[in-house]
Amino acid sequence: MTQAIASKFVERSLHLGIVEKAWSQLQWFFTSYESRLAAFYLICTVVMVFAIWLFRGRPSGFIKFLLPREVYFHRSNLIDIQVFLINLFLGVLGIFSATLFTPLIANFVLHQLVWYQGADFQPLDITWGRSALATLIVILTLDFCKYWAHFIHHENRLLWPFHALHHSAEVMTPLTANRNHPVFLLIRNVIYSFVLGAVQALVLFLLIGKIDLLTIGGANAGYFVFNLLGANLRHSHVWLSYGPVLEHIFISPAQHQIHHSRAKKHFNKNYGEVFAIWDWMFGTLYVPNGYEELEFGLADARGNPIEQPHRNLKEALINPFVESFEEATGLQFKTASQDVSSGRK
Repeated sequence: MTQAIASKFVERSLHLGIVEKAWSQLQWFFTSYESRLAAFYLICTVVMVFAIWLFRGRPSGFIKFLLPREVYFHRSNLIDIQVFLINLFLGVLGIFSATLFTPLIANFVLHQLVWYQGADFQPLDITWGRSALATLIVILTLDFCKYWAHFIHHENRLLWPFHALHHSAEVMTPLTANRNHPVFLLIRNVIYSFVLGAVQALVLFLLIGKIDLLTIGGANAGYFVFNLLGANLRHSHVWLSYGPVLEHIFISPAQHQIHHSRAKKHFNKNYGEVFAIWDWMFGTLYVPNGYEELEFGLADARGNPIEQPHRNLKEALINPFVESFEEATGLQFKTASQDVSSGRK
């Protein structure tokens, strides 16, 4: 009897520990400057939307313009919230950190570089200029990784179903940025670990004695500016274009909304997150000439809409495994109208 009580006590303590960690992680999302959803960035977003609303001549009441009911009460937004919470819980359990081993790769590559040099490692002094250059290199590297992780999930038919969850959003809010299947996040972490780890080792070896990036409020200075200047509008109903010149360098919120568009001309365009240079370099850049009406959701290469395959949380998490298995084996478990492995966005 005493053993059973003790067992229940331990189980309850573990449960409370997970709940506390989940609550702490949820607070991090809305308070940390490293999170796009931090209250500070959201407030800045509201200010930007207010300026856009004024510029457009107050087309409706501001609250209706900012938070339209047809967007925030849509079933798609409910799935966004549920997927966000599932991924938060998996993160608390350490699932995602298991495939994020950047320091190990950096340490291994650095040791190989030192061994190849044939002399003791002599780290260079840290200066503001070197820190700024290291910060820029890390931002460019991480953005390059994000471009290619994004690209392969669109182009690889086995991986696409896991990213299709993100593109099946029929309306977009800032939380849609977190509408990602856990498998997509795990694969992306592996790519980040190898590439960013190797680049960090080169930065340590050639440029600076330790990774000492410029930060604002604990966040990478570059991403602080990125989040401050409209990152939350990328997944939203509010169109904001930077104009044709800047949109060859930076991905605007309008360009990312185009990436989510069902239109044929937008198919497989604008994979970048911060920089447009990768899309420009590899032929996937789309720069709008002006405002475009967009319809979000899945469609094939001809722009034909695909039926929503993620109507609830169970379908959002399970269907990608089924679709990927079907693609790998040629076996079919669902009707053609439910299959999205042959389609896109």
